[in-house]
Amino acid sequence: MTDGQRASIRETPHPLTAARERSPLQSPITTLLERLRDEHAGLLDGAVATYIPELASVDPEQFGIALATADGALYEIGDTRAPFTLQSISKPLTYGLALERFGHAAVYERIGVEPSGDAFNSIDLAPATGTPANPMINAGAITAAALLAGEGERALDDLLSLYGRYAGRPLEIDEAVYRSECESGHRNRAIAHLLRNFGVLEG
Repeated sequence: MTDGQRASIRETPHPLTAARERSPLQSPITTLLERLRDEHAGLLDGAVATYIPELASVDPEQFGIALATADGALYEIGDTRAPFTLQSISKPLTYGLALERFGHAAVYERIGVEPSGDAFNSIDLAPATGTPANPMINAGAITAAALLAGEGERALDDLLSLYGRYAGRPLEIDEAVYRSECESGHRNRAIAHLLRNFGVLEG
């Protein structure tokens, strides 16, 4: 990433924030984003995810922050326009759509709302019922997706439409990542089989 890329800050103001655009003063949000970039963009601790082989090829030097305020202004710094896969960001959105479609009581019968200190991909289900602790672990996300999948072919289109509304633009499936996940997702399939064994998943 070049210094020019890192230095670029874009602000897309809402009509209500036009006055800010005319102000000669720099927004404190812009100053904050610059400071965060300077402090963190150069850090290369950790590693990219490799449990999905396709994700291992992601450029670890990409860095971007996008911040939207309540009045509609959008502030961006760094590689905010570089596409990336949603992964677990999708979990609360999928869960929300399941709640909207089936109601709290029906969803709660299959997915709990208790916090879990376990890893996101842990195989840990309630002993008596086999239900996942919450929708943010893979078992809960698989269950939420399975509930929606029961609606047939429209389910995938509905999810993509929902994700796109939150992203502010149409989204699509990354076929390379999809194939990579299918080929390596043995643990998730094991979780799904356990959920099916308890009757949490059907079909």
